[in-house]
Amino acid sequence: MDNDVLFAYKHDSKPLEPDHGGPIRLVVPKLYGWKSAKWVNGLEFLSENTPGFWERRGYHMEGDPWKTQRFQ
Repeated sequence: MDNDVLFAYKHDSKPLEPDHGGPIRLVVPKLYGWKSAKWVNGLEFLSENTPGFWERRGYHMEGDPWKTQRFQ
């Protein structure tokens, strides 16, 4: 929900190739890479923050590299 988070579908005015996350890729620049899903196959809107794939495997819920939030 931050201003710099986006769904990218093009790079340099060209559609994203599947090897680079096409047709659409999530970009979360300020967090560790696992927060920027390479392939998006759906969205789920929740009323509270729940652990996702990586968080259920021991990674931090936020993942801010400046706060060293890689693992829980």
